[in-house]
Amino acid sequence: MAQKLIDLSMPVHNDMVSFPRVVRPALVMYETWREFAERVGAAKFGVDWLTAHCLIVLGDHIGTHMDSLRHMRDNAPGPEGIPLEYCYGDGVCLDFRHLPKGAGIGVNDVKQALAKIDYTLKPLDIVLIHTGAGKIQHTEAYLTDHVGMTGEATHWMLDQGIKMMGIDAVTFDPPVWAMFERKQFWEAHRVMLDREYYHLENMGNFEQLPARGFKLSLFPVKWVNTTAAPVRAVAIVED
Repeated sequence: MAQKLIDLSMPVHNDMVSFPRVVRPALVMYETWREFAERVGAAKFGVDWLTAHCLIVLGDHIGTHMDSLRHMRDNAPGPEGIPLEYCYGDGVCLDFRHLPKGAGIGVNDVKQALAKIDYTLKPLDIVLIHTGAGKIQHTEAYLTDHVGMTGEATHWMLDQGIKMMGIDAVTFDPPVWAMFERKQFWEAHRVMLDREYYHLENMGNFEQLPARGFKLSLFPVKWVNTTAAPVRAVAIVED
């Protein structure tokens, strides 16, 4: 059976939109093709075009990334401790695009989204939260015009055996303005203080996915003791 691969990752570049207090990346050419050949000494022998190299300064929450437990706990492992078996599995995409901007996704919202696609979660399903913000990643509205998970809904997901979730928004929680308006701060993230689970942020292309019946490959870079790590997120859909 033929397979289709769908890229769910955010492009990373110098002018990208990033979360407040997360510095944009710097991706610059360190040595050009000719410079490397000259400096390594090969140019003296007539080989004046070799491998170029870039210098990359990158925060651990830039682009599509997976939060480790160390994001919230000072004594927890970083991405190197995320179990690989949580990073590949059956995907489910739940649609919350109908909710008003700034809304917190509650337990009833999740149950209704599951009922709409006639699906019951099973342990280790990977759940994607479709907010619609992935289509505006290149605009400043990306920081404000989305919904996010509540602590209660996150706990409910974990109670179903879910260990990994992902969202097509700049944060797993509602936008900053909504959290301050309600005086409820990063409650979905704070679930990590007491329970093991992981989530991805800055995903995209969810509108290309079926609601269920696909696989997800979400392996983070094996950075040690950071609070998150980049992921090239890919959906595998049977044609």
